[in-house]
Amino acid sequence: MMRNVVVTGADGFIGSHLTEALLAEGCHVRALAQYNSFNNWGWLEGISHPELEVVTGDVRDPNLCRTLVEGADTVFHLAALIAIPYSYVAPDSYVDTNVKGTLNICQAAKAAGVERLLVTSTSEVYGTALYVPIDEKHPRQPQSPYSATKIGADALAMSFHNAFGLNVTVVRPFNTYGPRQSARAIIPTIITQIASGMREIKVGDLSPTRDFNYVADTCRGFIAIAKSDLTAGEEVNIATQREVSMETTLRTIASLMDADVKWVTDPERLRPAGSEVFRLLGSNEKIRRLTDWTPQVSLEEGLRRTIDWITAGDNLKKFKPNIYNR
Repeated sequence: MMRNVVVTGADGFIGSHLTEALLAEGCHVRALAQYNSFNNWGWLEGISHPELEVVTGDVRDPNLCRTLVEGADTVFHLAALIAIPYSYVAPDSYVDTNVKGTLNICQAAKAAGVERLLVTSTSEVYGTALYVPIDEKHPRQPQSPYSATKIGADALAMSFHNAFGLNVTVVRPFNTYGPRQSARAIIPTIITQIASGMREIKVGDLSPTRDFNYVADTCRGFIAIAKSDLTAGEEVNIATQREVSMETTLRTIASLMDADVKWVTDPERLRPAGSEVFRLLGSNEKIRRLTDWTPQVSLEEGLRRTIDWITAGDNLKKFKPNIYNR
């Protein structure tokens, strides 16, 4: 039974939505936001709830991690560096945050006697599909420094289950999108450019396919996995088991926004040769077998909600459509 939970990376895109979902479940949530001198809590700003406790810090600090998880029954570890292009520039930072940060959380959870630890992975660990749908037994292919560090973090987490009996589950969402996602990702990149009045939309390679999960479905997946007695020691995909190309995604967004646009390839947005993941189509057989989760939000509906959020109020001002965000 989840009551006192910790969410690392709670100030980020998925983390803030998961925090809200857990509060709605009746949990007390200790939410970790990355420390900064502005005392800014990221996407937690504006979320007010009597059961929300915001802590600022950094998962790279093992002492902070030990204090953070004290008294928690369940820990959702989402804190990570996730931008693939920036991992080409600063791979050391990805090792420190993604690998060492996960190690710190695992050690802290073990010492504190945490009942459940959910470690967030990524579909990028699979690389370009060798077969579809991609199940949890698919080979890992480190096609970027980012994915390499996530493969390492997943392995560390599972080692704590096997060696120390820590109740770990590796949760592997496929491409999540929705309100609050940064413009480093293709969907908000397209929407913000169109919403800003641009008619030539800068993009990278539009041929790859992705299995897009709306953020509310991803969060429901996390919670369903945490509640299941069958997921301990498992690696579990969260996937719709449907794929769509980047080009089709762009055309759908343009249609929903009633925009007459053309796209141009921006060389800066192309991945290095050998690094692009051309096909991701995830199997959701395992999560459906172990939990009661099924995807509920269609791509068109999810895109409509995302467009509505980005274009509402001052939200568009939070983005810089003219600048490529690594």
